[in-house]
Amino acid sequence: MPSTPHIYILLFSLYWAQGLPVGFMTHALPVILRAQGVSLAHIGGFGLLMLPWSIKIFWAPWVDRFGHAASGHYRSWIIPTQLLSVVVLIGLSFLPIQALNQPEYLLAFFVALLSMNLVGATQDIATDGLAVNMLHSQQQHWGNTFQVIGSRLGFIVGGGAILWALDWLHWQSTFLILAGLVLLNTLPILWLKEPQRLKHMPSSTEAGTFRWQKIKDYLAYFYREQNLAAWLAVLITFKIADGLAGPLLKPLMVDIGLTFSQIGIYVTMLGAVAALIGAGLAGFSLKYVSREHALLGFSILKIFTLAAYAWLAIQYEAQRSIDVRIIYLINAAEDMISAMLLVVMLTLVMQYSRKHLAGTDFTFQVALMATVSGGLYSLSGILGDLLGYASYLSLITVLALLCIFPILRWKNSLL
Repeated sequence: MPSTPHIYILLFSLYWAQGLPVGFMTHALPVILRAQGVSLAHIGGFGLLMLPWSIKIFWAPWVDRFGHAASGHYRSWIIPTQLLSVVVLIGLSFLPIQALNQPEYLLAFFVALLSMNLVGATQDIATDGLAVNMLHSQQQHWGNTFQVIGSRLGFIVGGGAILWALDWLHWQSTFLILAGLVLLNTLPILWLKEPQRLKHMPSSTEAGTFRWQKIKDYLAYFYREQNLAAWLAVLITFKIADGLAGPLLKPLMVDIGLTFSQIGIYVTMLGAVAALIGAGLAGFSLKYVSREHALLGFSILKIFTLAAYAWLAIQYEAQRSIDVRIIYLINAAEDMISAMLLVVMLTLVMQYSRKHLAGTDFTFQVALMATVSGGLYSLSGILGDLLGYASYLSLITVLALLCIFPILRWKNSLL
């Protein structure tokens, strides 16, 4: 078994590599599209690119079941997917950004990004399975802290740094640098000797059961006990506010009048740094505060940050002058609290994942949240166009408040 620091470095590198392309699609792409005059509805439609992250549960059991034991079960999935990500990023570097208004280039761009998400989602299944099997209970909160720090660093580079670099670097050079960083973060997994994985041997009765019955039996794990049923409700409602608000926050910055560099450096990158700090604070706080109390407390703080965004939208629609430092502060606070919440949530997801179905259980829970978030992501642009920023963000704040109740119900089920 690798030493504890080596495990944390490994997880940090894998999630950093994973966060680079995701950071581009979630942070840089909406800004680029909005600056080119794309409507909020069409920007919301780009949420379809994240579909593989929502449906990865359909092939997660294959990742858990099949792997090359000699080179490491999950390692045999992670290395090829990392290298495929490098290949896709190199391919993207040859697509000229100025030609994205032409249908054939736009289609190629969409297919490449979708392929990158498909590869990244598969890598995520294997990485989550590896983490569940390598981390002991007392290591889980720090393991997930390094996971969030790694992914947020990926957002800094893939989102904020991309926007900043596009002002002075060519499109091709920028994406080749991204490919090089992903390749660099592949080195730690090459040196890993993966511990033997706990295997689950199905009984003869279970092996011959009809596939739909297997699915039903699997889902029964999440609702047959009161505590797990309450946890399932938390999973379903946890990302409602993020899914509805996410696609509108960066376009709001563009409409307020911030430049690419301001959004890239002071919004995306500064926000990601705040998220790194938040992840560290969450990992430290979980040494002293129970996971359920942390989830409730951080969720309440999240409501205040959404209310601050609603206030910002009200000022914008009233055409009042807004100090850019306040915008940066609100964005940084929201990113910090979101990262704190994510560390706690992923630690709980890991807690509810069984060792022999590590990749599947972790993926199912995360994919459930991603499905809710992704579905609402596509809807959010349409609602934002209809209601306007202020009314829409105020409505989201109220919904976030209502989502506290499933957390309270789950917390009470632990008593």
